[in-house]
Amino acid sequence: MTIRVMLVDDQALLRTGFRMVLAAQPDMEVVAEAGDGVQALEVLRSTQVDVILMDVRMPHLDGVEATRRICEGGQKEGAPKVLILTTFDLDEYAFSALKAGASGFMLKDVPPSELLAAIRAVESGDAVVAPSTTRRLLDRFSPMLPATSAEPVRPELERLTDREREVLLLVAQGLSNGEIAARLVLSEATVKTHVGRILTKLSLRDRVQAVVLAYETGLVRAGGTGA
Repeated sequence: MTIRVMLVDDQALLRTGFRMVLAAQPDMEVVAEAGDGVQALEVLRSTQVDVILMDVRMPHLDGVEATRRICEGGQKEGAPKVLILTTFDLDEYAFSALKAGASGFMLKDVPPSELLAAIRAVESGDAVVAPSTTRRLLDRFSPMLPATSAEPVRPELERLTDREREVLLLVAQGLSNGEIAARLVLSEATVKTHVGRILTKLSLRDRVQAVVLAYETGLVRAGGTGA
């Protein structure tokens, strides 16, 4: 199966570089390009896309708002996945894009092999932000989040079992499935099942969104500590 990729960046030279890398892959095809968010939304009306490589700082309509509009349909079948490309690590725009529904973010100078792996991961439904990177991002920008009380305020969290809440807390603290399994003395497959149930119960796209929710509700505080 060929992964249909769209490049959205206001720098034509960068788009050319990414297109050359992707064109060499037998399982990828660049089917569309756009120089800003407005053009991207227009192109998507008539073009089937699996993964969008989205810049954040663009004229007319930035990548954050474009991502929000693309992802507002939630987990609608066939909706493209968005992978944010940013120039600076811990970019506040990247944080906003994750909240808007992006499946992850990467730096623009990422090695080609990592970019290709990220595109394949996103297309398969995984998030591509490493848990530790997600935690650093949220720790940096947690002051921007709404103030919360000592107890989580989202009633959706009440749908979780005690074990699922425990797993969510560890996900938000930056642990991988393997590390959570070791911490809770569970199999990695069991942890993966718990994570899947958490995402379903909370209507979340992926574990990146789960981490954002954990911080927003106060389940996890800046520094990765539990509430």
